[in-house]
Formats: sequence, structure tokens, C-alpha cells
Amino acid sequence: MPDLTALTSSHLQAARDSEHGRSAELVLRDGVLRQSILALREGTELAEHNSPHAASIQVLVGRVRVTGEGDPVITAGELQVLTHQRHAVLALEDSVFLLTTVTSQPGEPPQDG
Repeated sequence: MPDLTALTSSHLQAARDSEHGRSAELVLRDGVLRQSILALREGTELAEHNSPHAASIQVLVGRVRVTGEGDPVITAGELQVLTHQRHAVLALEDSVFLLTTVTSQPGEPPQDG
């Protein structure tokens, strides 16, 4: 079972040390369900990308802004469903979040990745 506290600490440090300002790891994979931990140094952005069929973001440390519908700011302890539109994620301060995705709809073969 993944230890989110330990993963948060190690990925936050890795993001701070990385020239790209980020660190990520897939921590759970079950059929079409994926959960990844991502850490971003303040000012680092995950470039605009397509949204999977379903996704949520739970900020564990820090604050992030998700571009798109209303550009919500999500802070530590908050969980939010992600838009189905293209979006980016910007770290407003050093941040770590858990990204939960569903990679296909029922009856579709799972997408690799």
C-alpha cells in the first residue's frame, strides 16, 4: 500500500532538486483506474493537455491553479473533479497532488500509459 506521506515528502524534494521543477510516479493501477502523485515546484506548469474520461485532483501540499472552467485554485486538503476540457496545472507554491484518472469508458479497451 503506498504511503502518501512518505511519497509527498520524497517527490516534493525531488521536484525542488529537478531542473524541470517536477516529479511524478504512478502509485496505483487497477484496470482503467490510475492514481499518480505529482509534485511541482512553485511556478512550474504541466502544459495544457487533454483530459481523460474522468479525473480528480486532491492537493496534499500547497496550492495549484487548473486552467479552464473558472481557473479554480485548489489548496491542500481540497479534492476537485477536473474539467473534461483541455487544461493545464500551475503550481502557485511548491505543491504535491494526487491525480486520479479513469482511462476509458465502460466497454472500451483501456488506454496504455
